[in-house]
Amino acid sequence: MGRMRNSTFWAAAFAVGAVFFGLSLLVPNDYYFFAGYVVLQYIVLATAWNILGGYTGYVNFGSAAFFALGAYSTVVMYKLLPLPVPLLVVIGGVISGAVGLGMGYLTLRLRGAFFSIATLALAVVVQTLITNWDFVGGSRGAYIIRPAHAPLLGNYIQYLFLVMLVLAVIAVGIARSIERSRLGFGFSSIRDDEQAAEAAGVPTLRLKLVATTLSGALMGMAGAPLPYYVTYLDPASGFNLAYAVNSIAMPLIGGMTSWIGPIIGAVFLGTIQQLATVTISSALNLLIVGALLVLFVVIAPNGIVGLVESRLRARRR
Repeated sequence: MGRMRNSTFWAAAFAVGAVFFGLSLLVPNDYYFFAGYVVLQYIVLATAWNILGGYTGYVNFGSAAFFALGAYSTVVMYKLLPLPVPLLVVIGGVISGAVGLGMGYLTLRLRGAFFSIATLALAVVVQTLITNWDFVGGSRGAYIIRPAHAPLLGNYIQYLFLVMLVLAVIAVGIARSIERSRLGFGFSSIRDDEQAAEAAGVPTLRLKLVATTLSGALMGMAGAPLPYYVTYLDPASGFNLAYAVNSIAMPLIGGMTSWIGPIIGAVFLGTIQQLATVTISSALNLLIVGALLVLFVVIAPNGIVGLVESRLRARRR
């Protein structure tokens, strides 16, 4: 029954994605694909962060490091051997996942604020290394020339949008599969009471390593197409504070205990930020995130999903 539900979800998710992409082709303006790409990218980032921060309860402040590792792996491959974007996404995921595994092995014996500070330190170390690595442009940055024509589609922006749409469906499908699985119950036991989980025989360290590896891999996969999207990548843009802040704020606002919470938060916040960028200024994006985060912490500490669930329970009573 569980396998049938999962297969139905995957089929429905890809069908919805195909319909969504087909309808988007009717829009003549490429900006909508630019904006849609950003929103989908944040869905992947928020979902990836939530696997470790929401399901397991370990707050990661180093999201930008994993995202940038995926982006810079593309820059390296572009200079060595240009490959199709889907392969670059896989390579970025493997590299970031390996770093996530290493980070987990070194830091997961820490808990609470100590673990969060360690992940922040990781981001600083990785940014320093990239800034001083001349092969990828160092502090000067690197230019990426997009191919004139994209495979399957003529327009390369639409192609990148399609790649990120598929990646978002895969990331959400993985998070949903984890939520009600044995792995997900192990994650939630760590989040609720790690010492009690250890006493009950739950292999907490192994599960946390799975969470850091999977979370890091998905973040790296989200960052891999970035150089082709922006065509110029430097440490300031690759390690942009907005990636770290949004990847935390979106699950918090949407709801951290459910796979759908990061989607709601990413679509809600991402759409508002894109509207602010067009109508006012992109400098307001972090201010908007901060204001909404404070508001939701006060009125809905469990996010939009938690608020809706509490209202439904109240109605049933």
